[in-house]
Amino acid sequence: MKNFLLALLSGFILAFGWPTYGFPLLLFIGFVPLLLAEHRIRTSKLRWKKLAVFGLSYTAFAIWNYITTNWLQYADVFGASFAILVNSMLMAILMVFYHSIAKRTTANISLLFLMCLWMAFEKLHLGWDFSWPWLNLGNGFSEYFTWIQWYEYTGTFGGSLWIWVVNILIFKTVIKYLTDQSILALKSNAILILSIIVGPILISLAIFHSYTIEGEKMNVIALQPNIDPYSEKYNVPNEAIADLLLQLTDTKITDQTDLVVAPETVFADNVKIHQLEDMYFKRKLDVYLAEHPNANLLTGISFINFITDSSQIRKQSNYHRSGIWYDDYNSAMLLNQSDSVQLYHKSKLVVGVETLPYQEIIKPLIGDFMIDLGGTLAMKTTQEERSVFTTDQPNLIAAPIICYESVYGEFVTGYVRNGATILAIITNDAWWGETQGHKQHLSYARLRAIETRRDIVRSANTGISALINAKGEITSSLAYNTQGALAGTLTSNEKITFYTWAGDYIARIAIFVALFVFLITMFRRSRVV
Repeated sequence: MKNFLLALLSGFILAFGWPTYGFPLLLFIGFVPLLLAEHRIRTSKLRWKKLAVFGLSYTAFAIWNYITTNWLQYADVFGASFAILVNSMLMAILMVFYHSIAKRTTANISLLFLMCLWMAFEKLHLGWDFSWPWLNLGNGFSEYFTWIQWYEYTGTFGGSLWIWVVNILIFKTVIKYLTDQSILALKSNAILILSIIVGPILISLAIFHSYTIEGEKMNVIALQPNIDPYSEKYNVPNEAIADLLLQLTDTKITDQTDLVVAPETVFADNVKIHQLEDMYFKRKLDVYLAEHPNANLLTGISFINFITDSSQIRKQSNYHRSGIWYDDYNSAMLLNQSDSVQLYHKSKLVVGVETLPYQEIIKPLIGDFMIDLGGTLAMKTTQEERSVFTTDQPNLIAAPIICYESVYGEFVTGYVRNGATILAIITNDAWWGETQGHKQHLSYARLRAIETRRDIVRSANTGISALINAKGEITSSLAYNTQGALAGTLTSNEKITFYTWAGDYIARIAIFVALFVFLITMFRRSRVV
């Protein structure tokens, strides 16, 4: 019973340490009760130890996953259930691996393995087909951005490492105290732990107050049309959407406006790529931009491309009918008076909504199963490179980041390495209603600003649209579920941060260490406890 209570405690501590409602200091002790429960099981005479560790871990992680991401159910109950239950299972499996290693080696080596294994798991969640990095530990400081200005050197894996180091030190201190009952050792360890928590915060505060945002000023507008994606978005013609966007733009535009940003797939009535120039809504936009020649319009749009040549069929192409396939794109486009249309196709897709993971295995079992969020039930086609949008102004090069892509740190650095001087996030967070979902998504954007030291303009269909500076501060925003336009100034930046250059190097080191420890310890006999 005590072990079960410890597992419950871990789950609730981790959950209540999460943004945008929690206090991240709790994350520094979140794993300690679960580690104590595992230690009690490992040193007991219980028969089914691995099963007990898995069950307790699953309980803790299911609580954490459910409290922090239950808002997914407002989009799709099955998708939410799958994400919460499977992610909790994967986390619990990590604890079983740790349990197996801990029986074969010293406490320090096994805890090092657990820390590195967890970060390897977080790295996996950034790249595999079931990608779900929402609960990667480094994201937990997104609301307390003044604590993590050093993310420009480490990315979010620096935060994950920080959390695990403190949890491990606290766990070891508790075990030592329970063994030796030494108050003196408790005090000395407490000083070390406090310094490891406070030290990085003080360094970050020093960076925050000394960092100067320098560069060319850009006048931008973020549009928030507030269209209900369940009942309106896919039923309103593109011409009517164009009229609405231009009406909103008119409320804020001036001769000095450089960039207007509209949300993800705001033009939701699928456009055939080769027919874009002939579309009436496109002509409306062109006429408006001719009246405002300094302005650039970056907007989301849905494209479709039919394929009759079998040699052009891709893995992500969708079957239409005999002899005809099609590619379905969630795209961004940039329009102005000087250049041809620039396009980018979303590359980090939402599992089950925009892509079918491991379709070679899953398709024969369940067919073309996709979750319906109001649009077409089709897999999206992606592109490999991170395209950036250029303008007549050499200092205005925008990264077209579409929705879920903004959760991926190293992925976003690809735009910056390709020359982006500002980040433009376009999204539609209306699927989740008035929950923590859209708030967390906005909050995570702060992390991208700090990692790359790029200002952000964020246009969200129903909100929260915002302007974020390179220090992670939200300088202005539009409230959720309101219609309007947000005007402000961003500063372009051409400098490259260390993290932009090095990427997730901490995770790569962790993968190597975890694999090395596993190989040298897994095949040893269990130690006598």
